Amino acid sequence: MASFQRRQMLTFAAAAGLAACRPRATMTASHTPALDMERLNREVGAIAQRLAPGVLGVGLLNRDSGEIFTFQGARPFPMQSIFKAPLAAYALSENEAGRLPMDERITLKAMDLSPPRSAIADAWPGRADYTVRELLLAALVESDNTAADRLMDRVGGPGALTAWLTGKSVVEMRIDRYEREVQTEMLGLAPFRPDWRGEAAFLRAWSTVPPAQTRRAVDAYLADPRDTATPRAALHFLDLLDQGQLVEPASRAFLLQAMTTITSGANRLKAGLPKGSVFAHKTGSSRVVQGVVGALNDIGLVTLPDKRRYAMAAFLSGARAPVEACEAALADVARALVRGLR
Repeated sequence: MASFQRRQMLTFAAAAGLAACRPRATMTASHTPALDMERLNREVGAIAQRLAPGVLGVGLLNRDSGEIFTFQGARPFPMQSIFKAPLAAYALSENEAGRLPMDERITLKAMDLSPPRSAIADAWPGRADYTVRELLLAALVESDNTAADRLMDRVGGPGALTAWLTGKSVVEMRIDRYEREVQTEMLGLAPFRPDWRGEAAFLRAWSTVPPAQTRRAVDAYLADPRDTATPRAALHFLDLLDQGQLVEPASRAFLLQAMTTITSGANRLKAGLPKGSVFAHKTGSSRVVQGVVGALNDIGLVTLPDKRRYAMAAFLSGARAPVEACEAALADVARALVRGLR
């Protein structure tokens, strides 16, 4: 739990290995009131207690003043599909550098398919050709795992994406594996096979795994530092994206517009925002394994009806409540954050 200005955050981050990349400029007076830290700590803390033994991480950044609130802000959480937002940003930066034409066509082979969720895998081989632009939008907006894995491979793999984030000072967000690895390993499955494509086939494959093996696998997943992000890293990523520090203005506008069209997570943070708010966001979710919600996340940039702008992040891992209750808790987080804006 913390409160400090963006410049102080970057000073702290530099000590932890982050490089402050915001252009030096004279600080101007904020046009928005200070965050009500006492209320935020109290209300978010109460929601966290309600979700125990699940662990809740929350972040809020005032885009005007730079003031920040975090709850479990330094704790790494499994990202799931949250990583598809930085993947899209990296792909757009590669396009700007002339290394990734958006109209480049990619033909998918059987070995390129990934586990559900993937409408692209479901449609194969009836359709196998896609442009980079189509793969990017399918990965970001539809959370298509085949699209994400193929796009990831095209830009150099998880290591290249993590290195790009590190170079941009986002060091507490790491991508280590492809979706075809994450989604099988967390369930105790063998490496993904093309004949497991589609939800029904994937569930049949999973049903052959002994329950004890699956439980060990999900426990290992929850303790694994790979493919995780801290709430403060999510805020930092969103802040840099909004500043134009990650991609050029046209790419930034394209990315944020696409993120406003995402329909998943309608009952999470978005459900707790005031009517008329605009929310450019990305969700991440794991399967429920033996009653355990491995990950249920939502991060994004919100413009309130009065035009005030904030970055928000909510991560939940290891919860034992039904998914509907977990989503309702994230909506309550958004309501608490809005109340904390004074």
